[in-house]
Amino acid sequence: MEKRKQKEIEYYDKQAKEWLKGKSIKGWGADFEGFNPNLLSSFAFCYKILEKKCKDKVVLDYGCGNGIHSIFPAKRGARKVVGIDLCEPSLEIAKKRAKQEGVEDKTEFLVMDCEKLEFPDNYFDIIFDGGTFSSIDLSKALPGLARVLKPNGFLIGIETLGHNPLANLKRKINVLTGKRTKWAAEHIFKMKDLKQAENYFEKIETHFFHLVSWIIFPFLNLPGGKILLKLFEKIDDFLLFIFPFLRRYCFKIVFIFSGSRK
Repeated sequence: MEKRKQKEIEYYDKQAKEWLKGKSIKGWGADFEGFNPNLLSSFAFCYKILEKKCKDKVVLDYGCGNGIHSIFPAKRGARKVVGIDLCEPSLEIAKKRAKQEGVEDKTEFLVMDCEKLEFPDNYFDIIFDGGTFSSIDLSKALPGLARVLKPNGFLIGIETLGHNPLANLKRKINVLTGKRTKWAAEHIFKMKDLKQAENYFEKIETHFFHLVSWIIFPFLNLPGGKILLKLFEKIDDFLLFIFPFLRRYCFKIVFIFSGSRK
């Protein structure tokens, strides 16, 4: 296995094992850092699309980690949700989460390399990427994603966008403090990656979030933090409407790929 993958696995193994020991549990609705993505307009946007489209569909949670995003489509009518990841302790958490939420029979969690998908062609109706692209080599991953997606299916992804200099500085600090791997910090999704995706998908749709509201994220658990977030998200909407050239500096991008090219 490539060294970069081993480093990613080691990083998430450590987080998952701490979670399983009970040292870092912040609630089942949160990620490993105790952050609840459901609070953000960007994730709410993704979930709204999933809720509308996932009924009776087969969904792939691509790089599912601890399964934080796998449960939603399973509870909203998806026929089956398959989560894949290379971190086995994370998958253990995902299975526990599914059982706790009563969707154990509608979910399956597999140890699998996201760059080497082992599914048949045209297998999935929907693929969800909840931030996995920064941990992989997209040039190796995109052909497989297009292959396993049905012709009338779509991939919806939410990624951190890598053009904001302040956010990039924070990422460098996170690497130094062990909060992120070097590979992930250096491979944050950028606009050029959309061009690469055009080789495998006929239609690319984009939406941008958190131009300024990302600075509120560390304070969400403080009194009034959630209200402040909503206020700043309104400021985001206004600024992006008036100055669309600022979109590339947003913290999050949501993209929808469809019309897979086999």
